Amino acid sequence: MCGIIGYVGQKNAPDVLLQGMRKLEYRGYDSAGMAVVGGRALSVMKDVGKVDEIHSRHDFLSLRANAGIAHTRWATHGGVTQANAHPHVSSDGAIAVVHNGIVENFRELRAFLQSQGFRFYSETDTETIPKLIEHGIRQGLGFVQATEDALRRIEGRYAVVAMNKDGTVIAARNGSPLVVGVGDGEYFAASDIPAFMDYTKRVVYLHDNDFVVVGRNGLIMNNLKTGPVERPIDTIEWDAQRAEKGDFQHYMLKEISEQAETLAKAVKQDEGTMKRLVDDIQNAKHVVLVAAGTAYHACISGRYVISRIAKKHVASVRASEFENILHMIDRDTLVLAVSQSGETADTLEAVKMAKTSGARVVSIVNVAGSTLHRESAYALLTNAGPEIGVASTKAYTAQLGVLTLLAYALQGNTEEGRRTLEVTRNQAYNLTAASMRANIRTLADVLKGKEHIFTLGRQLEYGTAKEAALKIKEVSYIHVEALQAGELKHGTIALIEKGTPCIAFFSEANRRETLSNAQEVRARGAYVIGVGAETDPVFDFFIKVPEVGLCNPILQIIPMQILAYQLAVLRGKDPDRPRNLAKSVTVK
Repeated sequence: MCGIIGYVGQKNAPDVLLQGMRKLEYRGYDSAGMAVVGGRALSVMKDVGKVDEIHSRHDFLSLRANAGIAHTRWATHGGVTQANAHPHVSSDGAIAVVHNGIVENFRELRAFLQSQGFRFYSETDTETIPKLIEHGIRQGLGFVQATEDALRRIEGRYAVVAMNKDGTVIAARNGSPLVVGVGDGEYFAASDIPAFMDYTKRVVYLHDNDFVVVGRNGLIMNNLKTGPVERPIDTIEWDAQRAEKGDFQHYMLKEISEQAETLAKAVKQDEGTMKRLVDDIQNAKHVVLVAAGTAYHACISGRYVISRIAKKHVASVRASEFENILHMIDRDTLVLAVSQSGETADTLEAVKMAKTSGARVVSIVNVAGSTLHRESAYALLTNAGPEIGVASTKAYTAQLGVLTLLAYALQGNTEEGRRTLEVTRNQAYNLTAASMRANIRTLADVLKGKEHIFTLGRQLEYGTAKEAALKIKEVSYIHVEALQAGELKHGTIALIEKGTPCIAFFSEANRRETLSNAQEVRARGAYVIGVGAETDPVFDFFIKVPEVGLCNPILQIIPMQILAYQLAVLRGKDPDRPRNLAKSVTVK
């Protein structure tokens, strides 16, 4: 994996592909490359490094063509080498392929192809695909039929874009995201809409097993299981400007600053859809929130808010662990899946298992038309707009906003929920102001050289402690451990020594107990940071966040996002593209 862009049209393909690769950089990658067709010949350039570094060495724009494919790679099979970078080509140089996903049976396929005389030059699973296609052509099949045959032999999730020397492009997906952009006499295939959003807002969302031939005369759509299909052309509502940094140094800071705006959009949910979800929850015997990463932390706080406001028991389960509770999932279960991208592999797998077991699946998702959106009975869209920074910020608070509004709706007080969230939104403006950033910068200067940090929270604040820990370690590479404050004495306190930073989150409801825990670590030499409404002498540093009751998680995380960002910058790290991380984890 990580990013795919393909183009067929009248423009110079290398220009389009280079811009597309730059737009896909936020997904995380370690190498990149492109293949284009000119004069019935394929030209390939690829290397290790950032897109612009590779461009400076090889000059992608020295190529001239009207069709091409490109890829930003995040290593899964094989190391970070030029040979392992995409695109991969057939032995005769007539076919190029870019691929996201994992070919689970690549060893068997590779052995078969080697027995047929094919040689391999990389360690990747992807290289089997162009050579399988070439094998089919040697058997008398045309390019389209040979590609279809090759994909039928592949096991595992994939998004594949293949191109031959005639400039015919084929896009296919099975479990890994791929979308086709439809322009004026031109077509795009990409793993993510921002790759071509500057050229068109008309898109076709591919379904699993869809197989699309993209030529200069249009699209020919088939499904490997059902045959010819028609897919609607949708118009995306995102403004291309929302996917740009503007005057901000980094996307992460821009997206942190947008949270008051995105929270307002998140809580403008359709009343009919919200009532439908309320009815489904009330009629279900069991309700399970399922998610991964940051979205799971929203679920930790969300289940607590729902239980407090609506007096309804809700479980939260990590998507990767969902199989362990599958024996409890049946037709009386409602599964509420939460995701920013709607393409997280573990979450999609959990949804698939839940549906097979008869459960009803509803989602809270940011990307309309995503796989999760389509696989759900219906969805609540968080409407946060494109989130480019790898570390999620505005999507997280939008998820919290929707879950909080749901809790009030379950209680029958939707309007009270909207008013409470409006107060919270207004406070969010102040927390992203320059004065708060300056205050946090002082703290970042203290923490930038630390190796370990601990975050503590009780009840509702535990989800915030978990998310704060994740944000800091994601972008600054400082080790941070989150724990429920009441568990401190059950082991972790042994790690506290002079100067150990401990960040304690508290509310009016648990102030006394949390301050007691803060005093325990302070007595052992910890540098104690408090996050709450009123300070206390126990704190060495205090971040004042207004008390908004059960909406506290929305506000308390904002200073921590700023802290994570500033620590990354002070430590010389790129907060938008943390090492080894991808924006959307589309492989298991």
